[in-house]
Amino acid sequence: MELNYKKLGEKEPTLIILHGLFGMLDNWMSLAKRFSEYFTVYLVDARNHGQSPWSDEFNYKVMAEDLREFIEQHQIENPVVLGHSMGGKTAMQFAMDYPDRLQKLIVVDIAPKSYPVHHKQILDALLELNKTEITSRRQADELLSKYIENFAIRQFLLKNLYWKDKNRLALRFNLEVINRNIEIIGQGLENIRPFDKPTLFIRGKLSNYITEEDYPMIKNIFPKAEIITFEKAGHWVHAEAPQQFFETVKDFVLK
Repeated sequence: MELNYKKLGEKEPTLIILHGLFGMLDNWMSLAKRFSEYFTVYLVDARNHGQSPWSDEFNYKVMAEDLREFIEQHQIENPVVLGHSMGGKTAMQFAMDYPDRLQKLIVVDIAPKSYPVHHKQILDALLELNKTEITSRRQADELLSKYIENFAIRQFLLKNLYWKDKNRLALRFNLEVINRNIEIIGQGLENIRPFDKPTLFIRGKLSNYITEEDYPMIKNIFPKAEIITFEKAGHWVHAEAPQQFFETVKDFVLK
């Protein structure tokens, strides 16, 4: 599968950034521009997201394989792979399956474990949105607000709207397949074995995706893992503490 991407910068090393569920590469553009002053950055849309192709197959094994194909297609050597949430699970699965294809791993606010389905409210809102003829972003926001109080989450989701035709907005991601496979996206890794290369986990203290109880499991699978907590950030660590995130990632990639 040929994934949609954007490339910024021309310096070594190379950083590949993988977004989370319901996201797209554009969510990372501001940080990528800053990173590109220090290294080459590839922002990649996952399958069924952004402007990448849609597929009925949607799990971490195929997304790790997509990443392997992407690295080969673009002749990228020894990259650092960074993933947030779903992208973090994809990055970890890639490290399990192809440990010789990357030099370092950065995982943002996700652990290598199974999670119960916890996006039902968001999915219900999006399914309602998907079957409604949407003609303005304000209309879409009003509909989502019946299900989702958090303004920032609504704005994050609404970034996926685009003009499908002159008078109708639609969602870029493949909602039907995401909804059908949401339990799979919550699952843990396959083919687990120690990844013995430099690894950085960044967690938001206000998020419950990585807890201190997860540390032994993380250290067992990633023996060289460093775990850093951002005290004033939640799950969207990179958006909530962008300067701290930039400095932390830059220092880790360059050291």
